[in-house]
Amino acid sequence: MVNYNGPMAALPQLEIVRDPARAAAMMQPVRLRILHELREPRSASSIGRDMDLPRQQVNYHLRELEKEGFLSFVEERRKGNCLERIVQATAQSYLISPEALGQLGPSPEIQRDRFSAAYLVSAAARIIRDLAVLGLRARRAGKRLSTLTVETEVRFRTAADRHAFTEELTTALASLTTRYHDSASPEGRTFRFVVGAYSAITKQQDDGPGGAQLD
Repeated sequence: MVNYNGPMAALPQLEIVRDPARAAAMMQPVRLRILHELREPRSASSIGRDMDLPRQQVNYHLRELEKEGFLSFVEERRKGNCLERIVQATAQSYLISPEALGQLGPSPEIQRDRFSAAYLVSAAARIIRDLAVLGLRARRAGKRLSTLTVETEVRFRTAADRHAFTEELTTALASLTTRYHDSASPEGRTFRFVVGAYSAITKQQDDGPGGAQLD
């Protein structure tokens, strides 16, 4: 139950966690639950009541999360003879960047087959890493990060149709690149485009917590 009556802070939709130590500090079941509860400003006592945890234990986790930059201070509020600290998560959701794995993180540079699932995952990992860096630079400059997302689903009748679609898409992308790319423009900005494809998930089932090996 949220009992905060002050002004709501506008949270970023997503924060990408790049540092291994920060990722480790966050990835505890209790702390993940606390971050979920703190999408709105709350105190340690109110979280403790909802999670059935002692206030001292909640305070310990709050201190660790705040030390790693996952919480922001909102205000102090008097309750009886005590002052309660009201804090809030720094984002609505979090994503751990593959760079937190260091050299074990996926990289398209070490993948050779562009038609493999592993290459697609590696490309997606590079996008996450790049967006983390660019987002940080944009915030420092007080600017909005320019992005574009194009997403659709296509149901192919046959594998031959899928192959033909791939050929036409590749040709169209090459034509557009030739038309609009200008490597000599001093005022230009370079954008990276990634077009990926994978089978849509049409059946919902419990896949369990295990990982998957991709080739």
